[in-house]
Amino acid sequence: MRLMTVADVDAVLAIEQAVQAYPWTRGNFCAALNSAYLCCVDEVAGELCSYAVLMPGVDEAELLNIGVAAAHQRKGLGRVMLSAMLEAACARQMSRVFLEVRVSNQCAIALYRCAGFVEVGMRRAYYRNEKGSDDAMVMVCDISSLSLAG
Repeated sequence: MRLMTVADVDAVLAIEQAVQAYPWTRGNFCAALNSAYLCCVDEVAGELCSYAVLMPGVDEAELLNIGVAAAHQRKGLGRVMLSAMLEAACARQMSRVFLEVRVSNQCAIALYRCAGFVEVGMRRAYYRNEKGSDDAMVMVCDISSLSLAG
């Protein structure tokens, strides 16, 4: 795992477009890099296979995006990336990490719950979909209550 660079954006964007119905744009990823958000990628056998973007605040952070290439899903890479983001937030002395997740994305919700996230709210009509919109579950992980390695 390493920090994302501008040179990685094409590969990250290709994964994002393949796994998300309404993907981030090149501009979204470049803006995250330019804003000094924590943007990480992971490779398997030299192939970029996962990424995440964490936006730090004063003492909290928000996980803005996380993705795993379709060919590498269900192998624990999302869990590894999520754990790395939580460890990075802890190292930066963040107290909590927030995220939004589509209420229909039960696999992601299960992953987040296993990592210590709990539901704290709902954002109505937050995500676009083919019928109009989906609600987003707002989740938070209290970093101080986790036993993170490192």
